[in-house]
Amino acid sequence: MEFSTKALSPERITAGCIAVGVFESRRLAPAAAALDRAARGHLRDFVKRGDMDGRAGAVRLLYRVPHLRCERVLLVGLGRESEFGAKQYRDAVRTAVTAVADTGARDACLCLPELHVAGRDLEWKMRQAAIVAAEALYRFEETKSKKSPARKLRSMAFAVPARGAAADRGLAQGRAIAAGMALARDLGNLPSNICTPTYLAAEARRLARQWRLGVEVLESRDMQRLGMGALLAVAKGSRQPPKFIVLRYNGAGRGARPVVLVGKGITFDTGGISLKPAAEMDEMKYDMCGAASVLGTLRAAAEMKLAVNVVGLVPATENMPGGAATKPGDVVTTMSGQTVEILNTDAEGRLILCDALTYAERFKPQAVIDVATLTGACVIALGHVATGLFANRDTLAEELAESGADAWDRAWRLPLWDDYQEQIKSPFADIANIGGRPAGSVTAACFLSRFADKYDWAHLDIAGTAWVSGKNKGATGRPVPLLATFLLGRSGK
Repeated sequence: MEFSTKALSPERITAGCIAVGVFESRRLAPAAAALDRAARGHLRDFVKRGDMDGRAGAVRLLYRVPHLRCERVLLVGLGRESEFGAKQYRDAVRTAVTAVADTGARDACLCLPELHVAGRDLEWKMRQAAIVAAEALYRFEETKSKKSPARKLRSMAFAVPARGAAADRGLAQGRAIAAGMALARDLGNLPSNICTPTYLAAEARRLARQWRLGVEVLESRDMQRLGMGALLAVAKGSRQPPKFIVLRYNGAGRGARPVVLVGKGITFDTGGISLKPAAEMDEMKYDMCGAASVLGTLRAAAEMKLAVNVVGLVPATENMPGGAATKPGDVVTTMSGQTVEILNTDAEGRLILCDALTYAERFKPQAVIDVATLTGACVIALGHVATGLFANRDTLAEELAESGADAWDRAWRLPLWDDYQEQIKSPFADIANIGGRPAGSVTAACFLSRFADKYDWAHLDIAGTAWVSGKNKGATGRPVPLLATFLLGRSGK
């Protein structure tokens, strides 16, 4: 889909469809009012007759409105004007894009960026418009033999009061972030017989070629030489060889300390010997969504040409049962030298991440952020709305929370107090990989913190936000917007 900006008066726009807003009070938004004047009251009469009440989510499509140049006019309900904010703006854009895509229009113009959103400027509105529009138009049909008919809609413009740097910058950022999200969603939605650790490594190499990134892929022998005993313990039950992917984007020069993003890359999680229940186990293909979001964020950063250095680390493996698989009670030595008693092989994400966190030290990072579909406990705590956020520095936690709020990809901070460390003590090793049912997401983060004490570190538990279940099952692309917005801030943009 081609996105662009237009600084034309609505009544002069020639397009297959133009979308304008109507509030619940039946007051026409400015662009709708301009169309109405050109149409000599046609829109106002339509609304007054009760055919459009302006409630949030309502749409009405009008054909060949007199005296207008566009073929169709889509009226989009905005809800109560006093309650219109960031969520309502995003919802209105999604509603409009979905409705326009179902028409026969080949091109469209959305006049929603004109709407006032408290605390948000035009750059934000354009960025969000592009992201939400791309989300609404996303399809995944790579594994289907018959594809849906191609949409007629080919281009979409966003009308702005006047062309300028802010509008163009916001649109460019939104396009880049949306592309990163689409990549993360594509990788997450692929089945695990296709998206293996080897496939992820090949995808990283493709990204490196396309965006001129540095790339290195460590094999099992490299991990053995480095002493990554925890990662290799998870990989023992699988016939798929593990990969450790290192991807580098240098936007600030070689001397600048990087932000390191670490993504959990379990391409399928059976639970290992501690086998998961059969119900919904197919969704464990999404256990590599942390890795997918890191790759998507690197792609977005490269397209935006951010003035920041970023290193992406992806420990990738399957977690399978088998004759060689790690067993509950086994003790392994991590790259840091600390020993771990593996009480539950289904708590494998923290095992591959801990070696990656130790590996991250060599980059002398300004910050390290790991991203993982780590615990079901986080879903119980926060549901499917907020990502769980943990950090060993208040300033980093606040920066990430603010980035999530700005991106509308929100995270909520949970405690990382020393009191919880008591739960992961082991009589046979330095640390146990589980701490029991109470505060499961917290004790998982406490485990990771043992390997991240040499730098500013944050952990994002995306178990509740990386994908949705049910009829519209699929990866969401989160937290690419949060991470990309964080990097925008670090780059000074």
